[in-house]
Amino acid sequence: MFIRALHYVRSASSSSRLFSFEALVQEIKHGELGINSGIYQEHLHTRGLSSPCTIASISTSSNKGLSTSAFEVFFEDNEEGDASCIIQEKDYLRKSHNSKEGLYVLDLIDQGSIVPDHTLYNKLLKKCTDLGKLREGRMIHEHFLKSKFKSDLFTLNTIINMYTKCGSLNDAKKMFDEMPCKDMVTWTALISGYSQNDRPEEALALFPQMIELGLKPNQFTFGSLLKASGSATTDTPGRQVHAFVVNCGYSSDVYVASSLVDMYARFDRIKEAQIVFDGMVSKNEVSWNALIAFHARKGEGKDALKLFWRMQREGFKPTHFTYASVFKACASTESLEQGKWIHAHMLKSGGKLIAFVGNTILDMYAKAGSIDDARKIFDRLESRDVVSWNSMLTGLAQHGKAREAVERFEEMLKIGVLPNYITFLCVLTACSHGGLVNEGLYYFELMKKYNVEPHVDHYVTKVDLLGRAGLLNKALDFIKDMPIEPTSAIWGALLGACRMHKNTELGIFAGERCIELDHTDSGPHIILSNIYASIGRLSDVARVRKRMREIGIEKEPGNSWVKIGNADHVFVANDDAHPLNEEIRKMWVKVSEQIKQAGYVPDTSHVLAFTDQQDREARLQVHSEKLALAFALLNTPPGTRIVIIKNIRVCGDCHSAIKFVSKVMKRDIIVRDTKRYHHFSGGSCSCNDYW
Repeated sequence: MFIRALHYVRSASSSSRLFSFEALVQEIKHGELGINSGIYQEHLHTRGLSSPCTIASISTSSNKGLSTSAFEVFFEDNEEGDASCIIQEKDYLRKSHNSKEGLYVLDLIDQGSIVPDHTLYNKLLKKCTDLGKLREGRMIHEHFLKSKFKSDLFTLNTIINMYTKCGSLNDAKKMFDEMPCKDMVTWTALISGYSQNDRPEEALALFPQMIELGLKPNQFTFGSLLKASGSATTDTPGRQVHAFVVNCGYSSDVYVASSLVDMYARFDRIKEAQIVFDGMVSKNEVSWNALIAFHARKGEGKDALKLFWRMQREGFKPTHFTYASVFKACASTESLEQGKWIHAHMLKSGGKLIAFVGNTILDMYAKAGSIDDARKIFDRLESRDVVSWNSMLTGLAQHGKAREAVERFEEMLKIGVLPNYITFLCVLTACSHGGLVNEGLYYFELMKKYNVEPHVDHYVTKVDLLGRAGLLNKALDFIKDMPIEPTSAIWGALLGACRMHKNTELGIFAGERCIELDHTDSGPHIILSNIYASIGRLSDVARVRKRMREIGIEKEPGNSWVKIGNADHVFVANDDAHPLNEEIRKMWVKVSEQIKQAGYVPDTSHVLAFTDQQDREARLQVHSEKLALAFALLNTPPGTRIVIIKNIRVCGDCHSAIKFVSKVMKRDIIVRDTKRYHHFSGGSCSCNDYW
């Protein structure tokens, strides 16, 4: 049967011999014909069908310990009728079974089993490039230099490209400098390498040198230059490259135009980015993604989502990068329903829950108020990187799940994921919000074990941890012993704790230090003024207020918004501009009477001093979160969950009032402020009043 098969292959046309030999070699490899491979090789020789490649393929398949799928070689006739080797691009790189590592292909060349040529070396180099195999790439480069072949420009460019893609820019630059002749491919390879390895200055420095030599950049050169320009400190290099793009006639090239959109978007030059985008004759996913990512990054979620829908109407399919930006946009709009819809849309379109997209979905659900959905996404991720863990820990901390955050952190350490400075900040914040003082102190010290240097934010969080727990003197001692100079944020954390625990003396000290370091922040001025007022030091109250007027700072107005249907309704403290203002005020008066009967007592310490008790209580009734809540009660059916977003920290009186509303009106209410989520239900809050 084997002889008949050989006769068939011998008589076959050159176009079909490749497939015939492939089938034959596969039978040999799997031993399906039951004859020793040496007999096959002898028959191949006698019938003129052998080549070093064919024999190598058969012999490697019979070599014990080698995978038959690791190295497949076929033979074909080229146009001149000479046999040459075609290396199928599979994972032929391996560790040899002798004492040293190497490439089996190079061993075969050295043994004479394969006759190499430039094409073979270039294929091997390309495979190393694709796999990121720097060590093997160096071996092939060295082997090529020792061979009889002269260094042609194509192969040298391939070697430079291999070094840049594998991250060895020093090797690439050395080769570049030693090359007697360079073409545009050479220059582009090195520029691209610097650009892709976050060395924009070196990439851009090559551009004028190239122009001086009279070389004309192509679309790939411009794409790499614009990528480097997007990482520069200013947009000046990008504008200069843009001018050359126009002069060289590449303005209409979709690849170059998309790179321009991305570059301008990175510098928040949305006007220029939009002009380039609108002028594109044909667009691609990169250009759409650049604009969508810009709006998502700037917190302009609605604009990002509009582009997302327009992109699909114009026939473009969202990529993983598109969805990552869109979920970030959903997170900024806090729209749970819309986020869920787009998540379902992604899955229906065949999108996979890969790590970097899954991380944005997780973050979106957490910021939209659904920590349960965030937890489900985290548990379903096939692979979790440190960003995944950080997102989960952040969500748990913001939603008052301190104990679970600690458990997740311990799980992370147990499976060997290395925490970074953000991870520790997340778990410290969780401990601070949950009153887990001992755990927080332990994790702060644990940073040393993982060589994580504390940042200012870590020190702020530790002061907050101690301060919330009432350990004010310990917090002060920690500040005095810190290896860094205390910042206004550090003193601010102590000031907030002093206000919470009514320690006026230390609060005044912390407040004055805070204002000395940052006199533009209204928050410390307001707290300090109220502390002075609470102990009757009205002259100091007047002094603080006068300083605020002289500097020109005012208390940041509280804004709250609530979504009803597809519309966002925004309320400002003491707002009377809403069309339903009269109904809203009447509703809150009604609700206020009901919750007072249930035990609510207005806390007027949260209003600026200088006014009498009645006036201060009246001011409390028109805080933005109360107006938003009254509007939601007017416009939603009984039992509907209400979600309110606030631009600053929720005030203590509103926090108390909303607890009573959740009990009296039998509503689940979520309030998200700048610090965390408060889940109100049945008269209690998820923060357990520890906030």
